[in-house]
Amino acid sequence: MDNLRQLAAELSKLDDKLVKCMRCGTCQSVCPIFAETVKESDVARGKLALLSNLASEIIDDPQAVRERLDRCLLCGSCQDACPSGVKTLDIFMKAREISARYLGLNPVKKLIFRAMLCNPRAFNFALRAARPFQKLFMRAQQNAPRTAKVPLAKFAIGDRRLPVMPEASIHEKYGDLDVPAKPGKPKVLFFPGCMGDKVYTNVTEACIKIFKHFGVGVRIPGNLACCGIPALASGDAEGFKTMLAHDVDIIKKIDFDYIVTACSSCTETIGELWPKYASEMPEYSAAAKDIGKKAIDINAFIVDVLKVDTLPKEKLQKTSKITYHDSCHLLKSLGISSQPRKLVKANSDYEFVEMDEADKCCGCGGSFTLTHYDISRKIGQRKRDNIVKSGAKTVACGCPACMMQISNLLALNGDDVKVRHVAEIFAETLE
Repeated sequence: MDNLRQLAAELSKLDDKLVKCMRCGTCQSVCPIFAETVKESDVARGKLALLSNLASEIIDDPQAVRERLDRCLLCGSCQDACPSGVKTLDIFMKAREISARYLGLNPVKKLIFRAMLCNPRAFNFALRAARPFQKLFMRAQQNAPRTAKVPLAKFAIGDRRLPVMPEASIHEKYGDLDVPAKPGKPKVLFFPGCMGDKVYTNVTEACIKIFKHFGVGVRIPGNLACCGIPALASGDAEGFKTMLAHDVDIIKKIDFDYIVTACSSCTETIGELWPKYASEMPEYSAAAKDIGKKAIDINAFIVDVLKVDTLPKEKLQKTSKITYHDSCHLLKSLGISSQPRKLVKANSDYEFVEMDEADKCCGCGGSFTLTHYDISRKIGQRKRDNIVKSGAKTVACGCPACMMQISNLLALNGDDVKVRHVAEIFAETLE
């Protein structure tokens, strides 16, 4: 009975946000999942209708409710297009939190979030222990050297191509990195995120190169935890707050002008979600709010803060064509679009070409690609087709998760197309 009372109290908080939906159906035209399934329950309007009756639905068929809530990429396309300004992302995240609290968290996710992501030392140890064995189990593809198939794990991951882990993580290589700023230059705290620290270390290396070239001071603490968005997106608010507290305890002691990331999901989480959830944590509220104000994506930092000259040098012959994929959180949540294009075009070795539907979701959605791989792959295939159609031999991204998803689809199709972060492309222009 107490659980039902708590459920009712939580649901009442959603009412004010739900009433704004006019059921106009605009979300249908932009939802990548609806485009593949054509199911009303997969679009925002259908989910909002579910939430208006969530109390009775969750009692009658709790697993069906969870399944319908989980069939969402949290890409923000519906929120960005909504003429009524419905905050669908806030609503769906809160609904997942309520569902997880009422039904319990998936045991595997709970292990990952609470035992690994909340504990960076344990997470780092596990990856170090696993690294020597990847050569035994992973089979790299010639046309996609950064990805590999894992035949022995096909029963669990299907035909996915996974990124190959580097020989050393950023924290292993640099420890607690602290490079002083040159006179008149800002000092940044760079937040590499899980992917930038442990998988796409080349992206973090490119960012460090950029900072040093322009005299920007950079600090990368060696024991940061995940930003917490994987846990929160799965409804684990408790795990999210644990990661938030861990990171804020470290960051609040450091003097810096900006906290920069090369992951749009991390930027949005630090800038928007840390202050929001820390408001329920009195000892962290002020610090999280101060940190959030300083959060900025690497593309915006280079173009808008450093005001770097991004005009490309004249070059008669271009090596190859390059295109750009708009990561959902970077474009729809942070409003960043022109900056990464300027940085890509600054590299005169490439001829820039726009792909069709550059702003369409790639289908990753964090854990969505793990739990709903068939739909994720269909959405990703459309992105792959547009990349190949553009004639580009390189596709630039502003999000490591998008890089992983697009690399997988290109590798599965045998395409000789490289996937790189915008920071890597721009860093090549620096002497």
